[in-house]
Amino acid sequence: MKDAFRKISNKISYATGTAMAFVIALSVIIVWGVTGPMFGFSDTWQLVINTGTTIVTFLMVFLIQNTQNRDGKALQLKLDELIRSTKSARNSFMDLENLSDDDLAALDREFRELHEKHVSSEALHKLHTRISAEKERRHTIKSAGHAITSFLNKPVSVPGSLPSLSSNGKDKKKNSR
Repeated sequence: MKDAFRKISNKISYATGTAMAFVIALSVIIVWGVTGPMFGFSDTWQLVINTGTTIVTFLMVFLIQNTQNRDGKALQLKLDELIRSTKSARNSFMDLENLSDDDLAALDREFRELHEKHVSSEALHKLHTRISAEKERRHTIKSAGHAITSFLNKPVSVPGSLPSLSSNGKDKKKNSR
């Protein structure tokens, strides 16, 4: 029974997670909405979609939970194997999922303290250097872009040619006062 349920829940979970399943569900909703005027938006018409979606949701909760439970357990076993095979890892971490919330919070604090102690100032310096270099590179590109834009927006004047027109159609004249 368990094996059959596992196989069925895997297949249904996979199938309902596809784009085609979404298209089918959307199509059902569209057909239901379009048939509303034909049924006069009656209570029965509304009951059909409400009942159908409620049943599907109810069953999907159990299928999804079953899949999540198995995936979570498989992930924990994989992590336990990695911890077990790593020489410097603490084997006591292999069963963390069974600890209380207080114990997990204490471990979290321990790791935060370890992280703060081991943050390399050299690594931070390298990071800040890279960020500064990137900012300078972007500033240089922006400055070059402004220079090109202002150059392209300048009117071209050729000696002996007609006066250029501004954007409002009036002659540009130099004030030589």
